Amino acid sequence: MSKKHIGILTSGGDCAGLNACIRAVTLHACLGQGWRVTGIRYGTAGLMQTPPQTVELTPELFDTSYLRRAGTLLGSVNTGNPFAFPMPDGSRKDRSEEVIAGYRSLGLDALIGIGGDGSLAILRRLAQQGGIPLVGIPKTIDNDVAQTENALGYATAVQVAIEALDRLQPTAASHDRVMVLEVMGRDAGHIALNAGISGGADVILIPEIPYSAEKVAEKVKAVRAAGRNFALIIVAEAVRTEDGTAIMQTHGSGETRYGGIGQYIGEAVERLTGAEVRVTVLGHVQRGAEAVPQDRLLASVFGAHAVDMVAAGRFDRMVAWQNRQTVEVPLTEIVDKSHRVDPEGVMVETARQLGISFGD
Repeated sequence: MSKKHIGILTSGGDCAGLNACIRAVTLHACLGQGWRVTGIRYGTAGLMQTPPQTVELTPELFDTSYLRRAGTLLGSVNTGNPFAFPMPDGSRKDRSEEVIAGYRSLGLDALIGIGGDGSLAILRRLAQQGGIPLVGIPKTIDNDVAQTENALGYATAVQVAIEALDRLQPTAASHDRVMVLEVMGRDAGHIALNAGISGGADVILIPEIPYSAEKVAEKVKAVRAAGRNFALIIVAEAVRTEDGTAIMQTHGSGETRYGGIGQYIGEAVERLTGAEVRVTVLGHVQRGAEAVPQDRLLASVFGAHAVDMVAAGRFDRMVAWQNRQTVEVPLTEIVDKSHRVDPEGVMVETARQLGISFGD
């Protein structure tokens, strides 16, 4: 068995489980295979530097605290596509060859990339262009990576949203209020749907199911007419206004992101029902939480299996979770695809059976 030297990076938004996954890769590669592991800092941006920004990863670095620790010890970036990298003068430059050169300068035998659908698409394009042996691991709190039932970070994000509903309920009841909770979910409503069912929401709004403010208001009125003095509404950030307009926020970098639909829904409900409404936006609280057991387990399984894929030379593939076991999926099957909520699926059906409204 040859002694390999592999690299690992995290790309895109951070989430719970990343450190546990890096730990699993390092432990299995070093202790199980006798390999050397180099961590690449700040994703592809770290490879653009001369020399590349790296850190040697050894088993001694990883006590069990990394199973639960939030964030990523390697750092990450979710801007700066190397194929259209933003330059100081406002132009865009293809810096992909710089990334590839940085990878080659490290003398690596393979690369393990942990990312969401966008990051994995970029990494695969780099791998194809530069002949990089690549294994992908899915992570995203949105759980929208195709071909896997769960991605790293999703379970923890759902738990955070449930805890928020748990805390909003008693204050809503104390003041006869309607509480609107806006959660993350870039184009997919998995967090809102699953947290809404588990947290006792009266209304769940997701981008996959069109709604009307009148129908939402009808549900709130029905709840109050039945004798309950509060209501809970959870809405995914990607839900649009009734006329189809996406509500966006512009950040200091000039980048626009979803944000503000909770306030829109809150104002509509207040206008149509006369109820007192408060809006809470969870935002990045969902990313920085200590990993729940499900994410710790998935991270450990994915990390160890990714090392096995490298050992067997099975590249251009992603480790995934299907039918309670790991499987390997060609990266071509996840690029430009998305795992969205099925409006006719069992979770939506269950919510409706429980009397939860989708505003439709």
